[in-house]
Amino acid sequence: MPPDGPLLEVRDLHAWYGESHILHGLEFDVHAGEVVTLLGRNGAGKTTTLKSIMGIVTRRQGSIRFEGRELIDRPSNRIARLGIAFCPEERGIFASLDVEENLVLPPVVRSGGLPLATIYDLFPNLRERLSSQGTKLSGGEQQMLAIGRILRTGARLLLLDEPTEGLAPVIVQQIGATIRRLKAERFTIVLVEQNFRFAATVADRHYVVEHGRVVDMIPNDALDASKDRLHEYLGV
Repeated sequence: MPPDGPLLEVRDLHAWYGESHILHGLEFDVHAGEVVTLLGRNGAGKTTTLKSIMGIVTRRQGSIRFEGRELIDRPSNRIARLGIAFCPEERGIFASLDVEENLVLPPVVRSGGLPLATIYDLFPNLRERLSSQGTKLSGGEQQMLAIGRILRTGARLLLLDEPTEGLAPVIVQQIGATIRRLKAERFTIVLVEQNFRFAATVADRHYVVEHGRVVDMIPNDALDASKDRLHEYLGV
């Protein structure tokens, strides 16, 4: 991969759930150190895109290249070991384990993961709840734990699915500050987000997804001038 080429290249991506054809030739690029959002209405294919990159959706075709390596025929466990991590909308924390147990459970797949002390610095709430079980955490604390857990692994490409969904504004601000700090530390993030006002505070570029295709790309500095288009796309 040339040094100035994309870290992630998605080309002509198709994906299916059973007989349902969800992605129809979706294409986009992400460069190292970027935060890129996938915007679109419910059912547009945004989450399916993340799951296809991660190999969780197994019936897919096209090309997904990460650091020049083709992922389309790799299973999810091998994709994870290349340095990609997925934080699902449902968070997926282990309810019966406490905070620290949840954080140390995922395996380290590459060097460069954040130590626990740094994760607690990012999310002070977690330091205060170390011995609390997952079921005893608030929604915001569960989201912090879900993100913190993948930061230990050494993954440099983070796929975050609706990290602010249903959270109080003060927690949304904290998640935004964390994403900006991770970007400053050269993490690369693909973010599925319904709230484009939040997305505007963290992202470099926004891809609009409709009916399983990317139909537009809007640089963040052009977001204000593109609000009419966004309203039409998103119905907001």
